[in-house]
Amino acid sequence: MAKLGPLGEAVIVNTGGGMTGGDRFAIDIVLAEGASMVTGTAAAEKIYRSTGPDTEVDVTLTIGADARLVWLPQETILFNRARLKRRIDIDLAGSASLLMAETVVFGRAAMGEAIDQGFFADRWRVRRAGTLVYADSARLDGAIAGKLAAVASAAGGIAIATVLIAPGEEDKVAAVRALEPRFAGEVGISAWNGIAVARFCARDGAALRHDFPFG
Repeated sequence: MAKLGPLGEAVIVNTGGGMTGGDRFAIDIVLAEGASMVTGTAAAEKIYRSTGPDTEVDVTLTIGADARLVWLPQETILFNRARLKRRIDIDLAGSASLLMAETVVFGRAAMGEAIDQGFFADRWRVRRAGTLVYADSARLDGAIAGKLAAVASAAGGIAIATVLIAPGEEDKVAAVRALEPRFAGEVGISAWNGIAVARFCARDGAALRHDFPFG
């Protein structure tokens, strides 16, 4: 693999003021061979109440040979009766590297806000050299607060994050598990198909930021 130089930096000016039903927002990042960059957003993305249509967010990341991308946007915050459909598509060259983190907060606990009803659909697809190596879909519809309260889902947590590392092997898993005593929320991590994926779940955004290694 070619030696990577210092990471370039890019900040995406997202809507900041928020999106609602029927709004669409797309981010498309392409790194050429040997490029390296850390990219994030200028503000948290807010998804407001919808009277019917979904808000749609599409993220496409294409990373060329020997290129490296660090994708660390600020969190997405859903308000009561928000409707969000998000798609994340990642195309990695065989020698590309990626570290990415996506955070979703269901209501701002510090402001006394909660999501009683809403819709959230999240679809991830990751391909390495054209081969699908990771596929994940999540869907919450209707009484979101009640569903998040279930032990089998979030046990009352309202802040979740997914971290994907490629390439990711067992050393990445061991490093995260070694931090377990300091976590305020629940964290799980696994490695397979040459990637590592960690899941974070916490009672609110502040607790998640305490646990999050990239805050």
